[in-house]
Amino acid sequence: AGVDEAGRGPLAGPVVAAAVILHPDRAIDGLADSKQLLAADRLELAALIRARAVSWSVAWADTAEVDALNILYASMLAMRRAVGRLAVLPDHVVVDGNCCPRLGSTCSVEAIVGGDDSVPAISAASILAKTWRDAWMARLARRYPGYGFERHKGYGTPGHLEALARLGPCALHRRTFAPVAELLARRAG
Repeated sequence: AGVDEAGRGPLAGPVVAAAVILHPDRAIDGLADSKQLLAADRLELAALIRARAVSWSVAWADTAEVDALNILYASMLAMRRAVGRLAVLPDHVVVDGNCCPRLGSTCSVEAIVGGDDSVPAISAASILAKTWRDAWMARLARRYPGYGFERHKGYGTPGHLEALARLGPCALHRRTFAPVAELLARRAG
């Protein structure tokens, strides 16, 4: 299974992980690091991945978990949840990056730096995690209007920082991330 996450850097929203076991006889052309693909291509590939994979799953750690654990441990938690939700248990898991989630003794796990652009199963996981998180943030923009989540997906863009300063943090904001923590400290002090 390939595993990757999306949403480590944003100031708001969950960190999302996906796990994918690709079918060896159902190749998917165009798999690459989700950040290198156009949004329309990601959506098309995500549909193909869901249709052709042996198994896939998406899981997350929410904002409260990110703040309680820190973003690295929340990412590992989301990855562990994604692997645990696969309908088919893998023998071996490859993860993008240099850290591995603790998966217990059910399978071996290996970190591959740059794996999201070099290992098809990790690329597929990268695409599912990114498209799922982007869609979730667009839906949440309706619940939290004015922040522009549908545009920046929670990342610290100038428009997001301006909205944060004007509106203050909402329930989606990660209180432990510097711009949010600094704003809260100024308002409290």
